[in-house]
Amino acid sequence: MRSLVVVAVGLFMACLAAGPAAADDGSPSSFTITDSRITESSGLAASSLHKGIYWTHNDSDDGPYVYAVDSATGKTVATVTMRGVGSPRDVEAISIGPDDQIYVGDIGDNLGGSWDHVWIYRFPEPKQLKNMTVTATQYVVRYQDGARNAESLVIHPKTGRAYIVSKNEDGGGLYEGPKTLSASGVNIFRRIADIPLWATDAAFSPDGTRLVVRGYFNAEMYRWSGGAPHDIGDLDVPLQRQGESVTFTPDGRALMYGSEGEQSDVTREELSGKDLPESVGSASAGASAPASSSQQPTDSGGKSAGNITVGLVTLAGVAAVILAGRRLFRRRA
Repeated sequence: MRSLVVVAVGLFMACLAAGPAAADDGSPSSFTITDSRITESSGLAASSLHKGIYWTHNDSDDGPYVYAVDSATGKTVATVTMRGVGSPRDVEAISIGPDDQIYVGDIGDNLGGSWDHVWIYRFPEPKQLKNMTVTATQYVVRYQDGARNAESLVIHPKTGRAYIVSKNEDGGGLYEGPKTLSASGVNIFRRIADIPLWATDAAFSPDGTRLVVRGYFNAEMYRWSGGAPHDIGDLDVPLQRQGESVTFTPDGRALMYGSEGEQSDVTREELSGKDLPESVGSASAGASAPASSSQQPTDSGGKSAGNITVGLVTLAGVAAVILAGRRLFRRRA
């Protein structure tokens, strides 16, 4: 009798301990950035070319470096050194645009808007993941209504247009760059919308129909239509040491939230309903098959409802085994 109970409880605990399987896009439910050089991960972008790879960078005082991190292991698999961009001051954001171009936003200004210009750097995403030096294009950026601090740079995946969200405790603004960035002149960014968040990062969905903006403790989802954001509602944000970054997974079904600090965590949160990009939502609505585990809603702890269901089923199995054991014991007695 006792051995049956021990086996059943062991099976139940093993089920609870098992983490969720990796999603179809190669991203696990979460991962930890293990590179000791990455102590202030401030931006995050899902690779266009390499499954399960996320690009990140440090905040200020690091240099012209961008890191490719494997979400399966948390290890850096390539370091890209940008050449031709001078000395970056306060790199705060990263985004991937059309034609697999990586854009890096040297747009931070912790002195409250004391610099009359900031920079954006661009280089093609490497087809092979290895340490390399690349020549990046540098763009000078100014705001139409004066200098300001910002940590969010997004490139629309269809039009290639650049946008910056300013950072202010009382709320910021969404600034639109020119249709095509110029490497020879100054690029003026004009405010086109208010963003009522203390924004630390933002990201477009792969199909360009959703824009997410996150702060330290909250996030907002927008439908992107007619070249402007339309508020959909707030999102649940995982509790992190210092919420700094966000990006969509390559399939658009989830968000990956990152934080600063050594051994910083990146946490996956599933999207559903109106928050799903239009291409994903249409496909989900037309699908007749049951939703995969990567599409299950999440609880406040970040574990999928599917895992909870499995746990309850296993618990029922434990109870059945114990009950059967008791009956057998009584018969023998």
